[in-house]
Amino acid sequence: MKIRDIDLGHQPVFLAPMEDVTDIGFRLLCKRFGASMVYTEFVSAEALVRSIKSTVSKLTIKDEERPVGIQIYGRDVAAMVEAAKIVEEAKPDVIDLNFGCPVKKVAGKGAGAGMLQNIPLMLEITREVVKAVKLPVTVKTRLGWNSDNLIITELAEQLQDCGIEALTIHGRTRAQMYTGDADWTLIGEIKRNPRIHIPIIGNGDITSPEATKRAFEQYGVDAVMIGRATFGRPWIFKEIRDYLDGRQPDETMDFAWKLNVLLEQLQINIDRIDEYRGILHTRRHLAATPIFKGIPDFRQTRIAMLRANTADELREIMMSVKR
Repeated sequence: MKIRDIDLGHQPVFLAPMEDVTDIGFRLLCKRFGASMVYTEFVSAEALVRSIKSTVSKLTIKDEERPVGIQIYGRDVAAMVEAAKIVEEAKPDVIDLNFGCPVKKVAGKGAGAGMLQNIPLMLEITREVVKAVKLPVTVKTRLGWNSDNLIITELAEQLQDCGIEALTIHGRTRAQMYTGDADWTLIGEIKRNPRIHIPIIGNGDITSPEATKRAFEQYGVDAVMIGRATFGRPWIFKEIRDYLDGRQPDETMDFAWKLNVLLEQLQINIDRIDEYRGILHTRRHLAATPIFKGIPDFRQTRIAMLRANTADELREIMMSVKR
């Protein structure tokens, strides 16, 4: 699969852009374990244009994580165009437009998935951004606003006509948020549409190597994007890559190995920010990681782990866990 001249290989697997998750440290870990492409945390166009320091800092990328995309969101044409020009100066490999984020603070203001209620504006933003930059522009969106508004099959053609070079579709509506099951049926229909020539990337409920293989084989997508299943599990990309490429599971990836990866992630976050905020940033992954599931009487240890306020305390608790 290619996005313009970016060769992503056979059956590529992407790391989804996620706020407060896909920071540079986590992206580099996922890349190490086989992510074909990674994305930054999504960036507010308005904040970027206003040069808000915390937003501008999200544009930092390293050559080791390439190919990498930077995703922006907003509802104003001029701001999105200006933000795209600023992003282009950071030299990512692609610029992605977020028309899929369902959270109220984004969609409720008409940005992200809120754009699914204003298709003419979505298309205008897309056309103008494509015209304004030289980098490939891609889009991530959902099936529609709700089950009565499943517009993605027509929208995919419209976005392609605007000049985008790949389309990621999350198999839920905005109304679903992240509840229920992702429906890939329409994603498969789009992929089978003879008018569609851009790569179609499927997203939603990819939590295992088996689900990834099924997505490729049953729906014919060009790539698969993984979001929440990466929390506390950056090695999922190696598990998937080994499975897709016909290799046996890596027996060295045992509990101790995975625990060391999480300890490394903690240290990366501390080095990147500071001790206290690095711990806070790691908690989301520790709460979600599957490696502690099924351990008898683990609840009190889990509570202590998520309450630890120093790196030494947290490390001691983590290293005391045995399977």
